[in-house]
Amino acid sequence: MTDLAQLSLLVVYAAMASYTIAFVAFAVDLSALRARRDEEGRVVKRSRQLVGALAGGRGSGAVDAADTGPGGAGSGAPAVGRRRAAGIGMSTTWLGVAFHGIGVVTRGLAAGHVPWSNMYEFSLTFTFVAVAIYLWLARRHDLRYLGAFVVGPVLLLLGVAVAVLYVEADGLQPILDNYWLYLHVSVATVAIAVLTLAAVLAGLQLAKDFSGSGGRLSAILSGLPGADVLERLSYRFTAVGFVLWTFTLVAGAIWAEHAWGRAWGWDAKEVWTFVIWVIYAAYLHARSTRGWDGRRAAYLVIAGFAAIMANYFVVNFLLSTKHGYAF
Repeated sequence: MTDLAQLSLLVVYAAMASYTIAFVAFAVDLSALRARRDEEGRVVKRSRQLVGALAGGRGSGAVDAADTGPGGAGSGAPAVGRRRAAGIGMSTTWLGVAFHGIGVVTRGLAAGHVPWSNMYEFSLTFTFVAVAIYLWLARRHDLRYLGAFVVGPVLLLLGVAVAVLYVEADGLQPILDNYWLYLHVSVATVAIAVLTLAAVLAGLQLAKDFSGSGGRLSAILSGLPGADVLERLSYRFTAVGFVLWTFTLVAGAIWAEHAWGRAWGWDAKEVWTFVIWVIYAAYLHARSTRGWDGRRAAYLVIAGFAAIMANYFVVNFLLSTKHGYAF
C-alpha cells in the first residue's frame, strides 16, 4: 500500500504540472482577447450567446465578424483564429484532471477506504470535483474564459494540500468507520466544489464591476462577459451548493446523534457549518425577495466561501472540536 500512496502523490504532482501549463495557456488566451479592439480602439466583445444561455439570459445577440470564423457564427471564436492558447489550456486541464482522478483513486486504494477521511484527502477530492464540474459544463458552453480562474485556485489548494496537509495513508479511525462517511462527507465534497466555483464567479463579477470601462484592470478583464452574466452564473452555482450544504448539515446532525448520542452540541465545527448555511440562506433570501443583486449579492457569496475556508483551516487547526480526527 505504501507504493500506491507514493504513486498517488506522484500523480498529483503530475496533475499540478498540467494545471500549471493550463493556467499559463488560459492567461495567454485572456491576453489575446484583451487585444481585440476595433478601428476606434474600443474593445470588441466576444459573443455572449452561449454564456447567456447558461446563465438563463438571452445574451447580447451581438456576433462580430470574427465570430463567423472556424466553428460557425456565434461560436465565440476570436479574431486570433481558433484560440490555440485556450485549446492548449483545455487539453492540459483534461490531462490534469485525468492525473488528478488517478491520484484520488490510488490514494483511496492505498488507505483502504474512500479518499476523504482527512483534510489532505478531502482537499484532493473536492478540487478534483471542482475541475470536473467545470470541464463538464465547458463541453456544453464556451467557458474557456473561466479557465485561469478555476485552475489557479485549484492549483493553489493542491499546493497547500501536499505541502501542509499531507498525511500518510492509513486505516479509518473507529468513529469514521460508518456509512455516513459515504453520505455526509461525499455530499460536503461536492457542495464545497460547487460553492468554490460560485465564489470564483462572484469575485470576477466584482472585479469586472469595479474595473469600469478604463484602466489596466478593465483591459485585462475585457475578455470576460458582463458583470450581470457572471452574477447570474454565480447565483445558479450558489443555489445548487446551498441545497447540497443543507443536506450536509442535516446528515452531520444525524451522524452526531448516532456517534455521540446528541444531534447538536455547539461544537466549533457544527457552529461554523450552521453559520455557513445561514450566510448562503440570507443570500438566497435577499436575492429572491429583496431584489439584492450586483455587488451586495457578490459580497454575500464571497462571505460564505470565506466562512467555508475558516471552517476548514481555522476551526480544524486553532479551535477545540470533536472533529479533530479530520486532519
